[in-house]
Amino acid sequence: MIQTVVKRDGRIVGFNREKIAAAIRKAMLTTESGEDEVLVYKIVDRIEIRGKEQLSVEEIQDMVEVELMASPRKEVAKSYIAYRNKRSIARKAKTREMFLEIVEAKSNDVTRENANMNADTPAGMMMKFASETTKPFVDDYLLSEETLRAVRNNYLHIHDKDYYPTKSLTCIQHPLDKILENGFQAGHGESRPTKRIETASIMACISMETVQNEMHGGQAIPAFDFYLAPYVRSSYIEEVKIIEKLSGADLKFLYDAKIDDYTVRELDFMQGDERYKQHAINRTVNRVHQSMEAFIHNMNTIHSRGGNQVVFSSINYGTDTSAEGRCIIRELLNSTYEGVGSGSTAIFPIQIWKKKRGVSYLPEDRNYDLYQLACKVAARRFFPNFVNLDATYNHHEKWTPENPKRYLYEVATMGCRTRVFENRYGEKTSVARGNLSFSTINIVRLAIECMSIEDKTQRIEMFFAKLDDILEITAKQLCDRFEFQKTALAKQFPLLMSSLWVGCEGLKPNDMVGRVINQGTLGIGFIGLAECLIALVGKHHGESDEAQALGLRIITYMRDRVNEFSERYQHNFSVLATPAEGLSGRFTRIDRNKFGEIPGVTDKIYYTNSNHIPVYYKCSPKHKAEIEAPYHDLTRGGHIFYIEIDGDATHNPQAIMDIVDLMDKNNIGYCSVNHNRNRCMNCGHEDAQENLTECPKCGSTNIDKLQRITGYLVGTTDRWNKAKLAELNDRVVHK
Repeated sequence: MIQTVVKRDGRIVGFNREKIAAAIRKAMLTTESGEDEVLVYKIVDRIEIRGKEQLSVEEIQDMVEVELMASPRKEVAKSYIAYRNKRSIARKAKTREMFLEIVEAKSNDVTRENANMNADTPAGMMMKFASETTKPFVDDYLLSEETLRAVRNNYLHIHDKDYYPTKSLTCIQHPLDKILENGFQAGHGESRPTKRIETASIMACISMETVQNEMHGGQAIPAFDFYLAPYVRSSYIEEVKIIEKLSGADLKFLYDAKIDDYTVRELDFMQGDERYKQHAINRTVNRVHQSMEAFIHNMNTIHSRGGNQVVFSSINYGTDTSAEGRCIIRELLNSTYEGVGSGSTAIFPIQIWKKKRGVSYLPEDRNYDLYQLACKVAARRFFPNFVNLDATYNHHEKWTPENPKRYLYEVATMGCRTRVFENRYGEKTSVARGNLSFSTINIVRLAIECMSIEDKTQRIEMFFAKLDDILEITAKQLCDRFEFQKTALAKQFPLLMSSLWVGCEGLKPNDMVGRVINQGTLGIGFIGLAECLIALVGKHHGESDEAQALGLRIITYMRDRVNEFSERYQHNFSVLATPAEGLSGRFTRIDRNKFGEIPGVTDKIYYTNSNHIPVYYKCSPKHKAEIEAPYHDLTRGGHIFYIEIDGDATHNPQAIMDIVDLMDKNNIGYCSVNHNRNRCMNCGHEDAQENLTECPKCGSTNIDKLQRITGYLVGTTDRWNKAKLAELNDRVVHK
């Protein structure tokens, strides 16, 4: 006898005989003879008794067809079969329509889900086909019933669900020194240990490009300056040896000569050894500059993921105070300032300056001059962003200025915001670790469902009860995914699990990766704190002390629960201030369809990113910093603070420095600055003129604005989805 039914979406529900009766009755009504209740329930009884304990919807429908064909009412069978086929076609029509839109290169939320991917190219189309057909497989076979219900009811979003079956991890901070010092072998390629700066630059690209094909998230280098610095000195020694060959002089004493800084100087009034040394320095600086140019150029042109996307790359730097490290930093910044191609702003890598008192922030600090240069570059090129090593939660008890490998104890960030630092199951570090997977909770939906409760206290308590339930579901879903990821074999990730991930050294190709990946993190994200607060108390946290107190209470509660999950499940859980791109519109669209347009909540086509003050709310940078800063300590899975400034920032690096000062004063972890930057899509000319409609260089009217979409830049807003474009148009200057 039938007890349960497996629905098409994978859910298992109790058997309901009335649904079978209703379907047969509907088919009968399309025939001349009409209904026959006796026959209806005779068929229902036979199916219920003869069926197995659990059947799928399709199996039950097959049985209905057989029973109708064996009955005197064969015309009903024909009607039932015709209706069933019609419903099957209707279900497939939605998929067919979606695929046709991909084929026809239409601009919609599917093809513009990721602004860094060109879904109009053949490779992009293939990726979208694969993505959209893989997600239903995940729903049907890899998600629990409660998780699937949470996703379908718009409470939860599983990021990179299309990569779920591959068992891939999200991201990693590359220990590039291992690659440079030892070389590597992965797939059909291998490399020898690095000897000069040009090779080091190329190997940094290859490392990130290769692993991008093994993971579904971003690639970062946590200490770009420290890792490349040794190859400045080795290249300098090469230059000295060239001079030795040309001059016949023995200059070995110059190999280890003290060099305070690698700066280019004229040779006109120099003689002898001083001239030789400076010539070698000048040549070295030129080589470093060209290597940094090549690195930036490669990161904007080398495609990964089926030849369709450039690498989601980030580099952290700023605290190497050696002459060689400073040379890397200076020439990287100079190359970034100059731009790529015809002078265009480079989209990748996302560059992140490590701000640290005693190293790179105060006028008396060794790298203060480079910090000033970084602010000048950011004023023109958006990058670098700034990570605050002085934030209380970014401190490491083992960090000392004397340690040549102090970068091991410095927090490093992925460009969009992902942060990995604390570690319950190994060394506290960002290096050789990353996020395993993350999922985002729609806290706005939870709040909307509580709006009908008139008593404010009861309304808020009901919200927390709902939040608690979905947090439990999310933690369990992440653990389920982790258990699935654990079964991957090391050989599935040739470079990642042979040379990069912490603890991978002991893995053999056919070993499962489970014993090393627990040092990664599982992120529970959230979106729309502002709209959530408006639904609960009528105002967002930027305009109300009451709302701010509630906002901090909500995210503190999430932080406390993820700490409990870490102990219960023995994983590194953390709260993530989700960098929503496609998700900001998807959550809202579904909620609007169900609840309509609620002022301040669903009246726009996007929800505000994570804990940010809404982009349309006018306030000062100081106020925004004071409101958003406390959330950074609570969201240790990742966070970012944005400021929008007006006018031409190119000649105003002080504006950037003022915002970094806000980081310092308010204990903010990570920040970036947005400003006006026009780009001619025909010739690449850029400037900061207001309301530019015609290119002053080539006369083209094909003008776009260079803008930051989440944490990274996008070369054209044509690839933005509707929700993010709407958010872009709503952004106001903070002044």
